Amino acid sequence: MAERPAWRFDLEKKKIERNSYEFVFNSGFSAVQKQKNIRALHEQIGKRALEISTKSLEELGIKFSAFHLKLNDSFLENVFQSSKKYEYGGPYKDMLNLPPKDAKRDDRHQTSGRLLSFVYNKEEFSLEPKTFFYDYIYILSVRECIPAEEIKKLLEYEYFTDIEFNPKKSINCQAKSVTVLKALLLEYGELPDIQKQRKEYEKFYKNIGADSV
Repeated sequence: MAERPAWRFDLEKKKIERNSYEFVFNSGFSAVQKQKNIRALHEQIGKRALEISTKSLEELGIKFSAFHLKLNDSFLENVFQSSKKYEYGGPYKDMLNLPPKDAKRDDRHQTSGRLLSFVYNKEEFSLEPKTFFYDYIYILSVRECIPAEEIKKLLEYEYFTDIEFNPKKSINCQAKSVTVLKALLLEYGELPDIQKQRKEYEKFYKNIGADSV
């Protein structure tokens, strides 16, 4: 057995919820095995769910995978890693030019002291709420890469999952980011430019409880 989370936006409470579900786990690293796990997880959810990853059973879920998203012509992972400001160095903007996996594994993440903040587009972002910055750049990249009519298709789904995400090992999750994105769609009718409306977005983020799930 395994346990994985799923996110939804509660329309009545106007809050994001994270619920965990147990399912029979299929071991193995192949795409077929991962998709078996996605099906098993979604069966336990019992509502229409969309997997957000490269292993998604639906093309829409693959399109929203962070591995396919770019921001200002750089992969999302590179933007995230290159924005980290440490006690003894950073942000290391040269990480924008590395393969995404290399940017994530760069030794400087381990040798530069404590992580202090994120710096993107000359703006500084606090480490709290913990997932705020990742959700922020994820939404910016979706707005840049995916047509509005495709984004609005997210409204057809109640739950969002990422089969690879394990909350015991990671903090940021693209499935949660998509749930925040859906909440924005419901509030504004379209995906707003949160970079131009950062303060309003920060208030909205906290109001929907995205800082606590």
